[in-house]
Amino acid sequence: MVYHIPALLNESIDGLNISPDGIYVDVTFGGGGHSMEILKRLRSGRLIAFDQDKDAKINAPDDPRFLLLDQNFRFLKNNLLFNGISSIDGLIADLGVSFHQFDEADRGFTFRQDAPLDMRMNRDSRITAAILLNTMDEGSMADMFYNYGEFRNSRRIAGEIVSAREIKPFASVKDIIDTIGKLAPFRQEHKFYARIFQSLRIAVNHEIDYLMEMLEQSLSMLRPGGRLAVITYHSLEDRIVKNFMRTGNFEGGGIKDFYGNMETPFRLISRKGITPGDEEIASNNRARSARLRIAEKI
Repeated sequence: MVYHIPALLNESIDGLNISPDGIYVDVTFGGGGHSMEILKRLRSGRLIAFDQDKDAKINAPDDPRFLLLDQNFRFLKNNLLFNGISSIDGLIADLGVSFHQFDEADRGFTFRQDAPLDMRMNRDSRITAAILLNTMDEGSMADMFYNYGEFRNSRRIAGEIVSAREIKPFASVKDIIDTIGKLAPFRQEHKFYARIFQSLRIAVNHEIDYLMEMLEQSLSMLRPGGRLAVITYHSLEDRIVKNFMRTGNFEGGGIKDFYGNMETPFRLISRKGITPGDEEIASNNRARSARLRIAEKI
């Protein structure tokens, strides 16, 4: 079974504009596809990779230029400094869930297979999706589905879950589908469940908060001329990355100079983002929602 097929591989690595002697970071190592391509282009440079999922260790190459850290990328700066690195030439982040995580039924990342409601990227974490569903108060749960799944009927969804858990605690994928399946729009069930599971996964793994922490740290670690390449898979992530690259903050508002130009720490390399072509989507359908944004630190 294939561990993972990286999306926009050539576009993202080309976008890093790799110097053979530079220092690069892959904060989402996974199957190692992006890392392997970076290593091909290095001579005496170094590559530091992060992945909090211990399963990823099996993909680590035996290469003296490479170091894999089993850490969440929110600890980017501290780990780099600990390893004697004060600045980097480029960083790549592929924010998607790996094929391995989707396809391993017991991880609970997909609604296509009945499995325990887990969804933890780091299996040492305490909070699973089941614990979250069984303990979160109704208002917070509604906010989760509204903010992370963009559900207008988030309060109805939360209410159904809270009512159901009083009778039987949530434990499996089937439990949640049985509870809220009646709310799925006709012929849009796939999209509905995908957004439900996206909301839960983001909340379980604190994905949005940790993404923002990582982006802020990447700015402080990149040297002038260093590049940031980020692949997102849904509008919530993409909005955060787009705003950060354009303005240096997450709200999208910025300060303008005397001439009316926006002051920003980056020069945009891909102003509208790069999406997969028809050929890539045909060979890797899971890449269809990917969007790559690249920026260079000024």
